[in-house]
Amino acid sequence: MECQIVQAQLSAWLDDELAEAAGAALSAHLNRCEACRSEWRKLTALDAALGSLAAPAPKELAEKVAARLRPPRRRQRFQSMALAACLVLGIALGGAMARGFYGAATPNETGAEVASLEVFHDFPQGSLGAVVASYQPEEGNGNHR
Repeated sequence: MECQIVQAQLSAWLDDELAEAAGAALSAHLNRCEACRSEWRKLTALDAALGSLAAPAPKELAEKVAARLRPPRRRQRFQSMALAACLVLGIALGGAMARGFYGAATPNETGAEVASLEVFHDFPQGSLGAVVASYQPEEGNGNHR
């Protein structure tokens, strides 16, 4: 292994980011090469020094953060009532518009109301809607009385 490659991988090896085989090759190189071993000692000393540094937060940080936080606003009663009214109105209008769009159900021979299948005619070729729209019951299948 070349020293440049080893020294480029020392940090990754220190952080346990190298594969086991690469770590073994790097360790074998460090056993043979004094220059890379010296670089390894410097890197581990730097890592230990940086790890022992204290990074205290400023004393007033907690107060500043707490001061910027606002308690959640409570929703006024009239806002809740308005939201509920909008929801009911939306459901009612949606139902009325759907009835107008799909048309009213018409009674068949037995008196049962059946919705028109004309709404299925706009389906793409080969879709389930097209299959249902094109279905024609056979006269002699035993379903007639």
